[in-house]
Amino acid sequence: MEGGFLNILLGQLFICQGLYQFSNNMMENFPVDAQPNAQKTTSLSSPVTSFDRAMMQRCIELARRALGRTTPNPLVGAVIVQDGKIIGEGFHPAAGQPHAEVFALREAGEQARGATIYVNLEPCNHHGRTPPCSEALVKAGVSKVVVGMVDPNPKVSGGGIERLKAAGIEVVVGVEETTCRQLNEAFIHRILYQRPLGILKYAMTLDGKIAAASGHSKWVTSQESRTYVHQLRSACDAVIVGSNTVLADNPYLTSHNPNCPNPLRVVMSRTLNLPMDANLWQIDQAPTLVLTEAGANPDLQQWLKKKGVEVVELTLLTPSQVMAYLYDRQLSSVLWECGGTLAASAITDGTVQKVIVFIAPKIIGGKFAPSPVGDLGLATMTNALKLESVTWRQLGSDYVVEGYLPVRD
Repeated sequence: MEGGFLNILLGQLFICQGLYQFSNNMMENFPVDAQPNAQKTTSLSSPVTSFDRAMMQRCIELARRALGRTTPNPLVGAVIVQDGKIIGEGFHPAAGQPHAEVFALREAGEQARGATIYVNLEPCNHHGRTPPCSEALVKAGVSKVVVGMVDPNPKVSGGGIERLKAAGIEVVVGVEETTCRQLNEAFIHRILYQRPLGILKYAMTLDGKIAAASGHSKWVTSQESRTYVHQLRSACDAVIVGSNTVLADNPYLTSHNPNCPNPLRVVMSRTLNLPMDANLWQIDQAPTLVLTEAGANPDLQQWLKKKGVEVVELTLLTPSQVMAYLYDRQLSSVLWECGGTLAASAITDGTVQKVIVFIAPKIIGGKFAPSPVGDLGLATMTNALKLESVTWRQLGSDYVVEGYLPVRD
């Protein structure tokens, strides 16, 4: 069932079919136990039916339509049901816009009284840029609220549920919780650790090379894998590279789709030894932020600023300082698409939580051909970092492996 708001908004958001399919693939390959960064808070107070699960999956499906557009807010969808039929749907389209429950209530109208609403995240109970959703649900007279997961935000956590219960509304919490957590893993990580979720992505050959010894790297993987990466960028708030990647690959770092959102493109460079003809300085499609240290190449800094490129000097240019800065800019997910040296630094600094690797069935060889991750200071194989909650699948002729680095104490 599609109502007035959704018919309008989907014309803007749902055009990006590739990103939608990408999110489906991400969810299908997410393991049951994969959420290392947050404890579960399941509190099922009544039996969960297959209909309940189907309606929660519909909430998740709706929420995905705003991938890459809601930060620092979470992805949320809502479905209102009366007598086994959907009478209202909605999703949160962007920060500052009404929440999913509000759109669903608008579509349901007076039929919402006595109905059941499904929502993948606990309804809020605090005043932000929009009124509390819990109050809207109480006012609408719904009789039951089925929640996918408790909101980890201290401003909300449990408060919305308690407000609903105090009004005599039945509340069920924890339906499809694992999938709900995966959908908002970046939001959860940001709340719990006050840093964006760091995702390291790289493509390599079977013998672990990201380029030939000459530096040539186009292309390691198949077109299917490259399209997947474009969709991954759309789902992230920022993508980071170092100066070596800019010099060697001259990337665009966009979604390559005019109907999909583009991430903030971030370049880390201490010396600003960067070419003036880089594609990243073209900001008509996506913004670019250059992070450097104080006093680095002032002439290039001025030239970049005149081009519309943002330049920020940090006291210390390290991955951890960069992630702290991006957190302050309200970002939730950051994709590291850098070379081996910066990748190793990002891992060592604790700024990478998730790893996505594309493996092509190719062998390039070469003693000096670059590898995806530089020196981590690990002398024995017993010290190797072991990914957790690992999944893999075939994509064209390649394989995609995803996993999480162990949470540090």
